[in-house]
Amino acid sequence: MLRTLIPGRLDRRAVVAAALALVFAWFASGCAAPKPIPAQPRPFLFGQDTFAYANELQWIYYFDEDGAWTHRRNEPKPDYTHHCFVVVRAAKQFFLSARFEPGQPVADETTYRRRIRAVMASDPRSAAPDGEKVVVPGYGSLHEFSAAQERVLKEECGSFWQSYFQRGHWRMIFPFSRRHQAQTAGQLLASVRANRPAVVHVACFPSLRINHALLLFDAQETDTEIEFAAYDPNDAQGPTRLTFDRARRTFRYPTNRYFPGGDVNVYEVYVSRCY
Repeated sequence: MLRTLIPGRLDRRAVVAAALALVFAWFASGCAAPKPIPAQPRPFLFGQDTFAYANELQWIYYFDEDGAWTHRRNEPKPDYTHHCFVVVRAAKQFFLSARFEPGQPVADETTYRRRIRAVMASDPRSAAPDGEKVVVPGYGSLHEFSAAQERVLKEECGSFWQSYFQRGHWRMIFPFSRRHQAQTAGQLLASVRANRPAVVHVACFPSLRINHALLLFDAQETDTEIEFAAYDPNDAQGPTRLTFDRARRTFRYPTNRYFPGGDVNVYEVYVSRCY
């Protein structure tokens, strides 16, 4: 999603107004009580549980000759943009609620559309029992399935509007204390250690440098930091990292092709937890 969703030229008052509307929508819908999710039997694996395709960028970002971070339109215009929340949410849903059966014959398109819709209707906050998982015949993993059925998955996994109006966006507009970020880091560490991948919203609001979703699936811990391995929906080639600095109680996201690098605020979405 990123600043590609809200270019810097847009009046920030409009952004705040839209965010406040999301707050009212959240409180109107209620807030679920915390619900523990059991540990999953296996870890989330990049290249197996990730999509073979990426969410594309509408803008190309770069440092200009004066060292300023700027952007220009990506030409030709890509046809699959603003789906970052959709991609990582769907990856989590397939991990929790689908079972791939490569020994079964490849099915027809209608069958796959029905199975994908069933996965998308599942709760991304909890895992389906083994006997209730949606069976995807003919493929051994989401990566293999999405390489062969890219068009069908893009059409059925969700609209880009689901990235705009994800219910948890209300949290982005309020301050993030260092205590909150330390608690978040601890909760995320516990989740990935239990093989529960976590979708996080990464933002710098009211700055529009980044407004993005990642899926965290592993972590390495030292006395000074926690380095989370992350699935970036903008990059299908390999994982990235999100680092928590214990002393500063702050998350850092590295420089890449859409973000200049630096401190970010992080909170989990698609989780049964109030903020």
